[in-house]
This record gives sequence, C-alpha cells and structure tokens, in this order.
Amino acid sequence: MSPEGKKLFNIIILGVSFMFIFTAFQSCGNIAQTVITNLNNTDFHGSGYTSMSIIYGVLSASNLISPSLVAIVGPQFSMVISGVFYSLYIAVFIQPATWAFYTASVLIGIAAAVLWTAQGNCLTENSDENTIGRNSGIFWALLQFSLIFGNLYIYLAWQGKTHISESDRRTVFIALTVISLVGTVLFFLIRKQEDTKAPGDDDSTNEILGESSSARNKMMRAVAAFKKSITLSFTKEMLLLSVTTAYTGLVLTFFSGVYGTCIGAVNRFGSEEKSLIGLSGIFIGVGEILGGGIFGLLSKKNRSGRNPVVMLGILVHFIAFYLIFFNMPNDAPIAPMEGTDQVAYMIPSKEVAMLCSFLLGLGDSCFNTQLLSILGFLYSEDSAPAFAIFKFVQSICAAVAYFYSNYFLLQWQLLIMVLVGFFGTITFFTVEWGAAAALAARGSDYSSI
Repeated sequence: MSPEGKKLFNIIILGVSFMFIFTAFQSCGNIAQTVITNLNNTDFHGSGYTSMSIIYGVLSASNLISPSLVAIVGPQFSMVISGVFYSLYIAVFIQPATWAFYTASVLIGIAAAVLWTAQGNCLTENSDENTIGRNSGIFWALLQFSLIFGNLYIYLAWQGKTHISESDRRTVFIALTVISLVGTVLFFLIRKQEDTKAPGDDDSTNEILGESSSARNKMMRAVAAFKKSITLSFTKEMLLLSVTTAYTGLVLTFFSGVYGTCIGAVNRFGSEEKSLIGLSGIFIGVGEILGGGIFGLLSKKNRSGRNPVVMLGILVHFIAFYLIFFNMPNDAPIAPMEGTDQVAYMIPSKEVAMLCSFLLGLGDSCFNTQLLSILGFLYSEDSAPAFAIFKFVQSICAAVAYFYSNYFLLQWQLLIMVLVGFFGTITFFTVEWGAAAALAARGSDYSSI
C-alpha cells in the first residue's frame, strides 16, 4: 500500500473506531437522564446531568496533562486504554449504583481527554496541508454515524413505551457495552507511519511523540508537551478560537443531553415521547453526516476558505433555536418523571422537533469540521497540545452547561448559546482571515477548508 493509501486507511479506521465507541457513548448520554428518572431502585440517587457535568469538568482539567500521557504511552495505545474506560462507564448502567456511577464519570473524563488528544495527533500525522480538510470531513462523517445506529435501536426498542423497565434498560446497555468494546479493538488496525524526514529536519511533533523506548526521553517529551500546551494556550489565534470552541461545547451539551430530555418530557407527544428521543438522535446524526461529508469531499473545490461554512453553521443554529423556543415547553429540561403538559408558543409538533434535530446536527458539523481543519493547518507540528487545548475549552464549557441544565429553563439555555455563538463566529472569522493572509504571503493557493 502506498504511503498516501496507508494514511487514508488510518483515517478511515480512526473514524470507524470512534463511530463504534460513540454509537454506545452518545446513545448512553442521550437517554441517561430519561433512564435515571425511570429507575425504581430508591437506593440510586444519581443525575444524568450531574454525571455529564463531572465527565466534562474532569475532561477539561485532564487536558492539561493528556499530551504528556500520550507522549509516554503513544497515541494508538492511549486510544485503546481510553476505549476500555468508555466501555466500563456504559456498563455501569446495567446495574446502576450511585458510587459506581459517579466514580466511572471521573474515570471516563480522564480517558476522554487522552482519547481526543491522541485522535488529534493521529489525524494530523496522517494528513498534510492539502488533505487536512478532506480527512477532517471523512473522520467527522464516520464519527457521526454513531448517532444513527444507537438511536435507531432505541427508537425501535422503545416505541410505544411510556416507562423504561429494568429489562429494557439492561438489554440496551449490554448491547451498547459490546459495541464500545468492538470500537476499542479496531484501534489495533491503525498502522504506524514511517519516518520520512531528512536528517536535521525540525519536527516538534516527532520530538514530543517519538517512538523512543528510553524512559528518560519519554519523560523529556512529556515535559515538553506540557510546556508546549501552556505556551500555545496564550497565543492570539488559540485565544480567539477558544470562543468558537466554547460555543461547540455548549451546543454539544444541548443536543447530546438536554434536547432529547426535552422531547421525552413533552406529554403531548403521547406514547411516542420516549421513542422520539431515539428518532431525534437519528436526525441529529443525519445532519452531522451530511455536513461532514459535503465539507470534506468538496474541500479541495472550495476557493472561499472556511468562513462561509461557519457562517452557514451559525445561521442554521439560529433558525433551530428559534423553532425550539416556539415548539418546546419552557420547563421541559427540568420536568419531573411525569413530564410536562405546558405549551410554548405553538402546540408541540413532532415534525418541527425532528427538523430542529437535523438543523442542530448540520450546524454542529459546520463548526467542528472547520475547527478541526484550522487547528490541523495552524498547528501541524504541535498537534497534540493544540487538540488538547481545543478539548479543554470545549469540555469545560460542556461541563458548565450540563451543570446549569439542572436549573435553567429552556429560554435561558437558548439565549446563552445565541450570544456565545455570535461572538464565536466573529473570532473564527478573524483567525481565518489571518490564515488566508499567511498563505498569500507564502504564495500558496487558498483552497483548503
């Protein structure tokens, strides 16, 4: 297999592995709060929102050390270990216990930081300036198939159910645990890249994430990775992109945990309210896949850069927020087990709810594919620290959003996303204009997304 063929193979395996793991994890997050509110076990006092807040809070802190851990262990083995912890978290729901639930939340937060840092490094190592846009789109589209498969099963299995029994819960989470383990095993298929650098070439990524077995060298790379993360955090480009990244964290919380809970709480949806959670996840996945596929495959033909895609993303999201505000009861995110009978500004419509799910997914793919692309372009030689900072900011904002989701009515959650999204779009434009100017100064063709 040619070097380019091997790189593309690695990107596809990376995407498929993440697809399996996040088929399990995102489906788990989508139904966690609904499952917990239906638990008959009075000894269990957990909260799905609180669990996700812990996960993303620990994830954000762990991103400070994840580049060092990846430097010591290596990206491939880092992803394998992380996948095992994802599977353990999902398995907790088979027989929930409060202490195990929150302990697993802490452990998966650490594992997620390592997983995403290693993913960013693997994506960048198997890309160059001309293929980073295509590869980001391919990875994102494959990853988002996870929203299709898990939620399709939930939709079919829970159709017509208004209460989730113990048998229903165990069947779903046993299946999700197995799916997560399959994705973990697939990481072993990723092939290592041969070093093609000429002697004397400077490559800080190789310095940080080299293959030397020397314990001293590994420790030196770990320290260098930590220092590089701190240094990059205060660069102008990273500070500006952090506002955009913060917005993706808020949106991640909303579509992966809050919106499904809102749909499941609307009593006017009748006996379909629980199965609609799965259908909503499917439509989010369709939007994510469509966006990732289009922006990845058409990246080389795009002469306008990344800004038009991000502009499309924010417009699509604003339309979705407007329709959700009119369609969903204001107390839906914090409704009790009995649900809510309130009405917003229109009679709740299943069709409008599913349209909003699609728009949320499409807009999210616009932002994330372009963030992955610009980070890979700007920090091709410092990929692990750069992607660690990206996940640090995204996850800490997701943690904050999951925390306030326990208390804030729907209208305030939507308002926060509108404000942060507006400013995040402006800051992204600023960085992209700078990247275009840098390319022009080098005499390169400005055509990659």
